[in-house]
Amino acid sequence: MGLNFVQQIFFKIFTFIITVMYSINGGIVAPSTAAPIKAENPDEVKLVFATIADPQVSNYMFGRYQSFQEACMDLRNAETEFDAIVGIGDIAENGLAEEYQLVYDEINGISDRYIMATGNHDIRLRLYSQSVSRFSTFTNSLNKNESMTQNAYAEGKLAYTEVVNGYKFIVMGSDKTEFEEAYISPEQLKWLDSELAAANGEPVFVILHQPLKLTHNLPTTWGNGTNKEAGSVGDQSEEIREILTKHAKDGNVFLITGHLHAGFSQYSYQNLDGIHSFNVPALSIENKDGDEGGNGSGLTYIVEVYEDKVLFRARNCEKGEWLTKWDVTVPVK
Repeated sequence: MGLNFVQQIFFKIFTFIITVMYSINGGIVAPSTAAPIKAENPDEVKLVFATIADPQVSNYMFGRYQSFQEACMDLRNAETEFDAIVGIGDIAENGLAEEYQLVYDEINGISDRYIMATGNHDIRLRLYSQSVSRFSTFTNSLNKNESMTQNAYAEGKLAYTEVVNGYKFIVMGSDKTEFEEAYISPEQLKWLDSELAAANGEPVFVILHQPLKLTHNLPTTWGNGTNKEAGSVGDQSEEIREILTKHAKDGNVFLITGHLHAGFSQYSYQNLDGIHSFNVPALSIENKDGDEGGNGSGLTYIVEVYEDKVLFRARNCEKGEWLTKWDVTVPVK
């Protein structure tokens, strides 16, 4: 991923400032390597991926970038190779090219496959076409191909599919610039329905930044107890849920969201009429509303797919620690 000449100058100034700030604050604290990321059963696992939700890397909030760097160290220390790194949106705080460059420099090379979804922070401050171009360039650069652009459901859109080790990922994204929620057009809803139908009952992972309304302790989690849509994907929430439910009869539909900055708790996983809905804590922002292991940053799921089950293993990547209390095992057919 490359920056133009002016951006390169600002980027060099920024990295110098970061170096000074780190020296003042004591520098990066590397995560423990005592319990590295390793598949529970390396000989039988069929797919391993790490989720990263809401890093919101910023070119002026230095502590957030430092948290992201520390978390990425833990991912690099993994003893099991990742088949993919799956971004759940809000990758950059303001969707700036310099911010994506910072993210790229930290996660490039951790895996050969990057499945990245947009969040509201990635798209809300500029023309939709510019957001698409910038985010696609970032994701395609990580994959060293044009997969996000070529696999989009329509030209100039942010929703697309990827298949890794035979398992389908359906990445949803807003079809126009929105500030907090997303707009999922009728065309994208139809595409979602058809892609789920084509999965033929195999475990399929739907990546959507904002959760469905009234799930994962919404709207309370969002700090708004009266607006039923607060913190959710928005107006198309019920339509999305109806489509997911239609294809969830075999229990093999997984919805993975972020956006809430909520730590691990009883609300992190919910079975919604057969839909396995997971809300991933923020990676680089202090989480709230969490129970044990919930508050703080560096939190995520490491996901392992086996013949008969899918494991969502809770991890604190800043500390290099498993949080086994919040692990979820989902049997699959």
